[in-house]
Amino acid sequence: MIIKQADLEGYTAKDIQVLEGPQAVRRRPGMYIGSTDRHGLHHLVHEIVDNSVDEAMAGFCDRVAVTLEADGSVRVEDNGRGIPVETHPQTGKSALETVLTILHAGGKFGGQSYKVAGGLHGVGASVVNFLSEWLKVEVRRGGKLYRQEYRQGHAVTTVVEVGPSEGSGTTVSFLPDKEIFGQLDYSFEELCQRFREIAYLNKGLEVSFVSHWHTDERTFLFEGGIVSFVGHLNSTKQVLHPPIYILEQADATFVECALQYNDSYSETIYSFVNSINTVDGGTHLTGFRSALTRALNDYVRKQKLIKEDQPNLSGEDVREGLTAVISVKVTDPQFEGQTKTRLGNAEVRGIVESVVAEGLTIYLEDHSQEARRIIEKCLTTQKARDAARKAREMVIRKNALDGASLPGKLADCSERDPSKCEVYIVEGESAGGSAKMGRDRSFQAILPIKGKILNVEKARPDKVLAHEEIRALVTAIGGGIGEDFNLDKIRYHRIIIMTDADVDGSHIRTLLLTFFFRNMGSLIGAGHLFIAQPPLYRIQAGKEVLYSYSESQQMDGLKRLEGRKGLAVQRYKGLGEMNPEQLWETTMNPATRTILQVTVEDAHEADRIFTVLMGDEVEPRRNFISLYAKQVRNLDI
Repeated sequence: MIIKQADLEGYTAKDIQVLEGPQAVRRRPGMYIGSTDRHGLHHLVHEIVDNSVDEAMAGFCDRVAVTLEADGSVRVEDNGRGIPVETHPQTGKSALETVLTILHAGGKFGGQSYKVAGGLHGVGASVVNFLSEWLKVEVRRGGKLYRQEYRQGHAVTTVVEVGPSEGSGTTVSFLPDKEIFGQLDYSFEELCQRFREIAYLNKGLEVSFVSHWHTDERTFLFEGGIVSFVGHLNSTKQVLHPPIYILEQADATFVECALQYNDSYSETIYSFVNSINTVDGGTHLTGFRSALTRALNDYVRKQKLIKEDQPNLSGEDVREGLTAVISVKVTDPQFEGQTKTRLGNAEVRGIVESVVAEGLTIYLEDHSQEARRIIEKCLTTQKARDAARKAREMVIRKNALDGASLPGKLADCSERDPSKCEVYIVEGESAGGSAKMGRDRSFQAILPIKGKILNVEKARPDKVLAHEEIRALVTAIGGGIGEDFNLDKIRYHRIIIMTDADVDGSHIRTLLLTFFFRNMGSLIGAGHLFIAQPPLYRIQAGKEVLYSYSESQQMDGLKRLEGRKGLAVQRYKGLGEMNPEQLWETTMNPATRTILQVTVEDAHEADRIFTVLMGDEVEPRRNFISLYAKQVRNLDI
C-alpha cells in the first residue's frame, strides 16, 4: 500500500472531532443505554427509577410513583431527600443542574451520601436528560419547592423557587426524543417486571405504576422481600420445602439469598447488585453456585448418603429444579458497561461463597427432613443426567458408525453456509412431501415429524433423548441439546416450525416451542427460531386467487371479489391440502411469505407460562384457560 504525501497533508488536527455532553450522548446513544429500541427506551425509565431506589436503600424513601402519560412522557416521583439545589463549588452551577448536565457527576462517588447504590457511574440522569425532547424536575427540600426545565439536555431555565412544599422528594418528568428513538414503544408487562423486582428486593418499598399509555396500573409492595419473590416464581410448581433464607453482612457487603427446590427439571436463578438485575451474572452468581455445590456435597459425604467411591454431585445436579434469588449490596460495585448486566468485583465471589455455604450448611443440619428431600432430588438428577449423557454419546457413536450424521427423513439443502440455510420442521408426512417438492433445494431443508413429540416439561433428559422424533430433530439441527448445546455448530440459521392451522397443529407447535425453550434456549436468544404462517383461506373467482391469513383478510377478499361468477372459498385446515406450488407461493417463498420470529422478552414469564401450560399441575392450567378463553382467535372446533 502506497501512502502519498498529499494524503498525509489532508489529515490534520482540524479533522479530529471532540464531542462533549449532550452532543456525544446523542451521537452514540447505544454506548450509554445499550440500544435505541424498546430496551433502550425502558432503560431511560430504569435510570431515573434507580435513583429513587438508591434513596430507598439509603433509608430515606419508602414510596416511588411512576406514571406513563398518553403522550409517551414519563414521570417518576419519590419521597426521598430531594436532589440538592445549592451552588456546586466546582461547577459554579446548582447541584441539581450539575447532576443533570455533566456526565459522571452525582452523589454516589464519595460514599458519604450513599453507602450502596445502583447508579454509580454518575451518567444516568444526565443521559436521560440528553436523550429527551424535554425534561422537567421538581425538588421538595427544606420546606420549599424548586423547579427547572431542559430541552435536549440544555437548561432553558435556572433553578426557580416556586413556593413552599410539604415533605421532601424529587419528581422527574421527561419525554424521550423521537429523533433518537423513533416511534415510542413501551411494554407495560416489561416495565412491571422491573418494578416488581424492585419491590421484592426492597422490603417495605411501595412502587406504583400508572400507565395512561396502556390504560392500566399496578402497585407493588412486599413485606416478605425476596422470600416472597421466590414464592412468586414457584407459584405454579410443586415445591419440596419452605424457602431457605440467608442474610449476612461481611465487611461492607450485604448478602441476601432465598432459595427453594421444586419438582421441575429446570433452574431459575435471578441475581442482583444494589437492586440492579445482573442478567449476565458475575462474581456474586459464581460464588453462589460454588457455595451451593460445596455445601450439598459436604452434607452428602458427612451423612454418608452416597458411597465413598461415588462421584460428587455436579453443579448441574444441584441446580435442577432450583429457584433462587441472590441479592448483594456492595459499596463500590464494578459493573461491566453502563447497562450493568454483569458484576466484576473479584472479592464479592469469596464473600458470597462463604456466607451462602455457611448459611446453607446450618439449614441442612437443622432441617434433616427438608435436607433429605433436597438430596434425594439431586441424586435422582445425577442418575438421570448420567443416563442422558450415555444416550447422547450413543447418538453420536451411532451417527459416526452410520457414516452419515443426518436422519434419513431429512431432505437437506445443498448450501453449506448455515447463515444462508433454513429448515422447515413440518407436521406430517403428507405436508412434508408437499414441502419437499415445493421448496428451493439450494437453501431450504425439510424435516417431517410424525405426530406429537414428547412433552419435555414432564420428562427427564434421558427420556427426552430416547424419543425418536426428538433425536432426529437434535441431529438435524446439529448443535447438541441441553447443557451441551453449542450455537456455533447449528446447521441452519432459520429454523421454521410449520404446522397445520388447527387444534392439533397448535398443540404440536406448543410442544416444539417448549422443547426449544427448555433445551436450546440460546437458539431463541440469537433469533434463529421462527413460526411459518400458512394461509387460512383460499378465495377464487375465475382465474383470480386470493389467500387470506386472518378472518379480517378473508372478509376483505370477499368484498373485493363480490359479485364475481364462480366465487369459491376454501378453508385450509391442513398443510397437506395445498399442492407444492401453493405451499411455496404462500408459505415458503422468502419474497412473499410471512414468518414470525420467536423471541423471549421476559424469561421468567415465559418459564411460568410453559410450566402452566405443559406442567403436571392441572389447576393453574384450568385458571389460565378460564382467564384467556375469550381472547382466542381462529379456534378450530
